Amino acid sequence: MSFFQELERATADERTALYCVPQLVDGVRGRITRDTYVAYLAQAYHHVSHTVPLLTRARDGMDDAHATFRAALEEYISEETGHEKWILNDIARSGGDAEAVRAGGPAPATELMVAFAYDYVSRVNPMGMFGMVYVLEGTSIALATAGASAVATSLGLGPECFSYLTSHGSLDQEHMAFFAKLMDQVHDPRDQAAIIHVAKRVFVLFADMFRSIPHTPELAHAV
Repeated sequence: MSFFQELERATADERTALYCVPQLVDGVRGRITRDTYVAYLAQAYHHVSHTVPLLTRARDGMDDAHATFRAALEEYISEETGHEKWILNDIARSGGDAEAVRAGGPAPATELMVAFAYDYVSRVNPMGMFGMVYVLEGTSIALATAGASAVATSLGLGPECFSYLTSHGSLDQEHMAFFAKLMDQVHDPRDQAAIIHVAKRVFVLFADMFRSIPHTPELAHAV
């Protein structure tokens, strides 16, 4: 079994639990209100705005023995730069207050997820950052494009309201193929354990973030 396959196997329970969160399930089906969509974007902004700083911290914490992974993080940094601006644009175009989101703070669940990532990458093992990458990009592939299409149809919103989701759905398919090959170059058991540990924790924390988003299923299903 390759390490990427082991990562998928080891995190299967946490991944399944995330995909069962009502806010996420209803989002993929287009059964959410505009307010819920904007609330999701707000939390996305508050974690995506930390993506490049986290990737940079992980890269800077790696030694020469991890040169391959430092180079990979450089690619991720280049790809991810500026994505938080896409989210703010989507909020504004969807009728939300982008400036209030930018100036405000995250929900506690979002804050905990980001804080955990910073702590682990800085204090334990920077290779753990790949566990977070695995969760966020894998979720995008499974949910982003389909969810954007369903929400757009149900709410009557144009494609200009979904630049973040639609771009990530397609972009992350390419990223995941790259990621799988990269993970199969991780041979140090300590690094493997770090990546699995972070992925398992972030799946749980990401699920908590979705649960924190205001959502009334009965109202959404009537949209």
